Amino acid sequence: MKIALISDIHGNLEALKVVLHAAEKQAVDQILFAGDLLGYYYQAAECLALINSWSCKCVKGNHEDLFFSLLADPSLGEALRLRYGSALSRAEKALNSEQIQLIQTWPETLALTVDGVKILLCHGSPWQTDCYIYPNSEINLLQRCAETGFDYVVLGHTHYPMHKSWENTQILNPGSVGQPRNRQPGASWGLLDTFSGSFQVYSETYSTAAIRAQTQLWDPHLPYLWEVLERT
Repeated sequence: MKIALISDIHGNLEALKVVLHAAEKQAVDQILFAGDLLGYYYQAAECLALINSWSCKCVKGNHEDLFFSLLADPSLGEALRLRYGSALSRAEKALNSEQIQLIQTWPETLALTVDGVKILLCHGSPWQTDCYIYPNSEINLLQRCAETGFDYVVLGHTHYPMHKSWENTQILNPGSVGQPRNRQPGASWGLLDTFSGSFQVYSETYSTAAIRAQTQLWDPHLPYLWEVLERT
């Protein structure tokens, strides 16, 4: 089976569109989404509708956790806006009750077996949503992933693509659809073939002009939000 691995969409609709178009051209059978639909950018509702039009299995990311914290305690809004921008508050207004309930049903981790291959889908790590496992992270983090006993552990959160092996476990990160941080502009995603065992990371080109204009208008205090999309 061909599986598209995506993560960290962050409300970036144009990036998601080009990734899903590329996945369609590759004739993928399934999409696994490693969390962070929300945060940073502003079209979370449209992104959710788009991934729901595919066969997509999802887990929560830390920005989903932040969103539900905001719903529970609106006084957090200003601190979140100053740190991350206004996207979470805008998502609260844009998402309808059914969409919010759907996101609430996403688990923190999801185990599945495809073609006899055991896959664990999570956001930061199998043990913590907000854990960062970078390509240059300490070996003990990879070892802990391998101790889960899965053939593949699929991660997101860092916004850096990664393919590491430890014992009999492959640790995969497709990078970020919506906000790459590895100085390779574009929308990043991965393709896993469970028959051949191959994993390939792709970066799709798209215009960032519209999202740059939005961030400069709505969150001018955070130039990082548009600069990160284009830095090399």
